[in-house]
Amino acid sequence: MRRKASLCSALTILITLTAAAGVTQVGKNDGVVNPNLAGKDELLRLAHLDENLVASILEQRPSIGMLALHELLQPMLSEEALEELYAQLFVPIDLNTASREEILLVPGVGRRMAHEFEEYRPYKAMAQFRREIGKYVDDDEVARLEQYVFVPIDLNTASEDDILSIPGVGQRMLHEFMEYRPYRSMAQFRREIGKYVDDDELNRLARYVTLRPE
Repeated sequence: MRRKASLCSALTILITLTAAAGVTQVGKNDGVVNPNLAGKDELLRLAHLDENLVASILEQRPSIGMLALHELLQPMLSEEALEELYAQLFVPIDLNTASREEILLVPGVGRRMAHEFEEYRPYKAMAQFRREIGKYVDDDEVARLEQYVFVPIDLNTASEDDILSIPGVGQRMLHEFMEYRPYRSMAQFRREIGKYVDDDELNRLARYVTLRPE
C-alpha cells in the first residue's frame, strides 16, 4: 500500500509539473537569440552580422521591436540572408497584436500560415496556439514556430513559471512582479516596476503583460 501511495504521489507531482510547464505564455526560444538581451559577442557569432550592424542593434536596445530590427537590417542584407538570420535572431511577436507584416517575418511562415495565426485571435494561452496551429503542422513544426511568438500574461493571475518565461526576467524581478499584486491598471505596473528599471526596459517588459477583466 505504501508503494502504491508513493507511486500515486509521484504521478501527481509529475502531472502538476507538466501542467505548470504547459501554461507558460512565452514560447520557448532556446535556439533563437533575442537581440534585446544578447551580448555583443553572441550577436557577432550569428550569420551575416558584422561590427556595424551589431553596433546599430545595441544602440536601439533594450526595446527594439521586430519591425524596427527588420527596417534596420533590410537595406543591408538580401532576403535570403535575412531569412537565414531570423531563424537565429528574432524579437518575439505578440500573437494577438502582431501585424501581418510582423507575422510574415517569422521564418517559414507564408501568407496561408499567417492567416491561420490571425484566425484564432484572441489567444488566451500558448496552449491554445499549440492546439490550433497543430491542426496544420506537426508537433516539431509547432515547437519551432513557438520560438518566435508570445501571448501576454495576466499580471494578477500569472503563475511564477509564466512570469519567469518573459525573456530577461529572473528571480529578483519575479519577486517585484508578485510584490505589487493585485494590479489595478497598467499605469500602476509601470509606476511600481519603474522603480527598478529604466523606461526602455520598462517598455520592453510591458509588451509581455496585460490586465484582463475580472
